[in-house]
Amino acid sequence: MSKSTQPIPAGHDHIIPHLVCDPCPEAIEFYKKAFGAEETFRMPAPDGRRIMHASIRIGNSFVYLADDFPEYCGGKASSPKALKGTPVTIHRHVVDCDAAMKRAQDAGATVVMPAADMFWGDRYGVVTDPFGHSWSFATHVKDLTPAEMQAAMMSECAQG
Repeated sequence: MSKSTQPIPAGHDHIIPHLVCDPCPEAIEFYKKAFGAEETFRMPAPDGRRIMHASIRIGNSFVYLADDFPEYCGGKASSPKALKGTPVTIHRHVVDCDAAMKRAQDAGATVVMPAADMFWGDRYGVVTDPFGHSWSFATHVKDLTPAEMQAAMMSECAQG
């Protein structure tokens, strides 16, 4: 490493999700429409069809993307579509949860949990993108103490 090379590139000093998308080029275009993403890097795979690595920025956060490469993963596909779901949700705080949900839905996302006011003080909703990834949005609408959140959760669960 040269003296000018930084071990952590500027803006990359936080956790960065790395999503397997099938097909990745379509995912990049979806994220541009749905979340206002900006593509910052794209490296095509040797086959010329798939993307080996791409980077987008959503707000101040980076997300890395790649096509599914079963040949490098013991022959196993690893996209959420191939796995028939994902246990991971990518969360984003936004100024207007309802507008973020609508933008994602208009771009092709499926609403899994419509935006609603939640016991912890956020307006919150969840979508699944066309590539199988889960995204949640929240707008903080009410400050609560931990005790108030606990009491609200207990009340909410007792009604359900």
